[in-house]
This record gives sequence, structure tokens and C-alpha cells, in this order.
Amino acid sequence: MIIPAAGAGSRLKSPAPKLLVPVAGRPMIDYLFDLYKPFVERFIIVLHPSFAEDARRHCAGSRLDVEYAIQPSPTGMLDAILIPHGPVSQYQPDQVWITWCDQIAVTPGTARKLEQTADLDPTAAMVMPTFIKSQPYIHLVRNADGKIVDILHRREGDDMPELGEGDLGLFSLSRKAYIELLPQFAGDVVKGHGTQERNFLPFISWLANKAPVVTFPAQHEIESVGVNDAADLRRIEQFFVKQ
Repeated sequence: MIIPAAGAGSRLKSPAPKLLVPVAGRPMIDYLFDLYKPFVERFIIVLHPSFAEDARRHCAGSRLDVEYAIQPSPTGMLDAILIPHGPVSQYQPDQVWITWCDQIAVTPGTARKLEQTADLDPTAAMVMPTFIKSQPYIHLVRNADGKIVDILHRREGDDMPELGEGDLGLFSLSRKAYIELLPQFAGDVVKGHGTQERNFLPFISWLANKAPVVTFPAQHEIESVGVNDAADLRRIEQFFVKQ
């Protein structure tokens, strides 16, 4: 599993880097370790050099197989995901899972469904959970046959629908999709017109033109919420208290 976590989390106004910001008393990265350790063999965390040592010290206590990669400049999520391409190519895994470091409310049931769906359909280049919600941050545009043909992104200034189908920041890529097809996409991708970053999400529609992209519905709307600001943090803490 690749976890891009080079963000400082400035909108959370915390002195800690984002992956170590506490939610209900626990750093975000600990939730991800607990959630995904039954499903993946190795974690690769992509860090900014300014807090890499702090992150390493904390994660050493997990006793999991954790490796680290460095993203020195905030050029975008696509670049962050590709930084560990060399080690992943050497490992030759059947699947490469990716999650954003702030998507900590994904349920074990959704993670299990991701594993089962990817295992049951070996032809799938990508498997991902989605959720239909109002005021979406991301919207997957589909044609009449249900094929994903475009990605709209509020952060890039796209005209968003009132009701849209968004991602959970959680993806399973086949070995070929990560090792071969993602670098091909990266060679041609243009920067987002709003952020000027190299985004990963347009890869979904690009890939859907070349190989099967399989989606399934998540269990709960809260799973689509990332901890981006104090309001998100409070909302997820309240959800955890109710569990």
C-alpha cells in the first residue's frame, strides 16, 4: 500500500505533520495501519523531508513492514504515487493499493470488499469504492454504458453537479496498471488548471479507455470524508465515538 503523506496539514493548524495529527487521540497514520494491515503485506509512506524523521520514529512502533520515500516538492499526488515505482517494480505485487493519509474513516467492510472485488476480477486494472453524495468534491462522469469518461474536481474549479459520484481516496491497481500504465499516463498528463499540480484522479478515466475499471458502493457517506480541516476532524471524531 502506498500512502502519499507529504502534506503539512496547514489547514488543520497543527504543529504536527498531517499523518501525525491526532484524531480522537490517535495519529491518523495509526488508523490506516490498523485498518489495512489485514489486507496488505507492506506499506510505503511518501513523506516531505522536513518531517520524515519524526514520521519514521513514530511508525517504527507499529512493528509493521513500513518503507519510506521522499517527495521534496508539492508537485501533486500523481508524482507522490510514482515516487516508489522502483521498489514496487522490484517486489512485483499482484495489487498495489493506494490511500490518502487523511481518509481514515473507511470501514473494514469496504476494505474487505475492495480485496474481494480485486481478487474475483483479475482482469480489472483498477478497483475502487465510490459514494454518491450532494455537493461532491470529485465527480466521476459516466457515459450511457456506465463507463467512466471524465473526472470533475472542485479544487480545480470544474463546474460540479449538485449530486455526484465521488471516490474515497482508496484504490487497488493491478500490477500492470501501476508498473506500466501509470508511468505512460504520467508522461502525457498536464497540470491541473486550478492547482497547477499533477493530479492522479484523471488517470481513472484515462485507464478506463484501456482496461476495466471496476467500482462498487461504499457503506457510509463518512468514508468519503478526508480530514482536511477542523470541521472534518470534528465530524470524523463524532463518527468514531458512535461506533
